[in-house]
Amino acid sequence: MDYNKFLIDTNIIIELLAKRESFYRDTQNLFTLADGAGTRFQFYISALSFANAQYILSKYLNQDEIRENLIKFKPFVRVLPLDDKILELALASDFSNFEDAIQYYTALEHELDIIVTRNKKDFKTSDLPVLSAGELWKLIVLR
Repeated sequence: MDYNKFLIDTNIIIELLAKRESFYRDTQNLFTLADGAGTRFQFYISALSFANAQYILSKYLNQDEIRENLIKFKPFVRVLPLDDKILELALASDFSNFEDAIQYYTALEHELDIIVTRNKKDFKTSDLPVLSAGELWKLIVLR
């Protein structure tokens, strides 16, 4: 199967924009590769992730830096809406973390191919493949 539509979990955004040392290299590689690939690969995020990223980044950066980083990040992704159907599915799900349920059902509802996250265990019941940034980077490079 040819995978090219990826849901980027909030933790991947944080790793990239906060330049968290232990995870930054994999996320940077992934986004650098995607930047050079034109429209071949499409990265998506939930609208909720954009808001959550802004909030979480306040632990690492000041508000001006956060806004500047989000402005630079935005062209790399397509933001998907959070609607009633996704909320209903997430509320009725078996996910222990509500935000993860929203991520999962956003990916399903928009027919995305893979969820990219640092916390793969959070999606252990996923019907979609779940990869880390490093794993997805390797998958793309080895194609």
